[in-house]
Amino acid sequence: MNLIPTQMPTMPQSTATPTQAHDPLKGIRVVDFTIVMSGPLCTRALADAGADVIKIEPPAGDMVRNRPPTRSGISTYFGSMNCGKRSIVLDLSTPDGREIALALALQADVIVENFRPGVMKRLGLDYETLAKSRPGLIYCSISGFGQEGPMAHAPAYAPVIHAASGLDTANMGYQPDPSRPGNNGIFIADVLGASQAASAIHLALFDRERTGKGQSIDVSLMDAVLGMLVYETQVAQYPTSKRRQVYEPVRSRDGFVMVAAVTPKNMEALFDLIGFPEGKTDPRFSNTRTKEENWSELLRIIEAWTSQHSSTECEARMMDAGVPCARYRTVTEALAEPQVDFRGTLSEVGTAEEPFKVVNAAYQLSGSRVKARRLVPILGQHTEEVLHEILGASEEQLDAWRDKGVFGAAKTAA
Repeated sequence: MNLIPTQMPTMPQSTATPTQAHDPLKGIRVVDFTIVMSGPLCTRALADAGADVIKIEPPAGDMVRNRPPTRSGISTYFGSMNCGKRSIVLDLSTPDGREIALALALQADVIVENFRPGVMKRLGLDYETLAKSRPGLIYCSISGFGQEGPMAHAPAYAPVIHAASGLDTANMGYQPDPSRPGNNGIFIADVLGASQAASAIHLALFDRERTGKGQSIDVSLMDAVLGMLVYETQVAQYPTSKRRQVYEPVRSRDGFVMVAAVTPKNMEALFDLIGFPEGKTDPRFSNTRTKEENWSELLRIIEAWTSQHSSTECEARMMDAGVPCARYRTVTEALAEPQVDFRGTLSEVGTAEEPFKVVNAAYQLSGSRVKARRLVPILGQHTEEVLHEILGASEEQLDAWRDKGVFGAAKTAA
């Protein structure tokens, strides 16, 4: 049977040559009403792809702007989430500030906001209001629990979502002697929510190309984390008394390593390497069920070998044998890995005097440029530029807005 079609489908022709990297979202204007992490990470993904992201900040700025560490007076924490954007200051508590925001929103292809549900409606900047005049608008709302429902208006940041979703207690259940949930320092919910939001925006932009219509996107951080708990959500519905096999660190001579011999081929290579060839025919490890039943014994056998070797040697010898293994690195060590340099995982941003590096997207496109852009905007750096360029504001109009305190504290007489 010939499975190859005699006529291949016609694909749209790119205007870029194979060696010409282009910005896939060039010409897309994004008005960004977000703060802290989930929203800014989402809009940075759009800026990395060449979109013109206009970040609207209150007069005090995004609260992350003052978080250390700093380089040349710039918070690198803030910069890692907001590089490549233009910053304008608008006081949305003023009528003029809201009017300007509305005018900008009506010139946008995409709006992203992560206020509590209802805030944008009170400001007159909700999707239903804007879509009447701009039906092609794509409007993405990121919140803790979604825009509607019994928990929609509950305040939530990532640590709250980690607790509410069951993530923290699920992790507790995998520890050998859990006594309390672990501390929160890595904000998984925000990063997952940002990724889901950016993906949804890309999908909506593609759909608009075919239909000409925009749409509203409702992203829930709670849903994002629940979606990560693939096994746990099934056990929650259909409990089992069988304890799940979990991967545990094994001790090396100078620390710990993680060994993940998942497939039968991995296991055979592992048994040969550690000098336990009889393991290949040992009934305790002959199939998945018996291996899981004797998991603690298997780890003891592996550790008898790894504890005699350094972490670096364990990793090198196991990986060379085809057994997935890694020594436990610090983030500093991970960033210094040759693979990171080879892939161009890091981009330099900030000032020429004191630049810093941020992590690029995990994906690379063969014909498009998706990477962090150098500029980290100063608070309000582009206010006049944006209002003049997009709204045609004159110097007189800008002065009038300044006098009214639209960009912050109003002018006072000398």
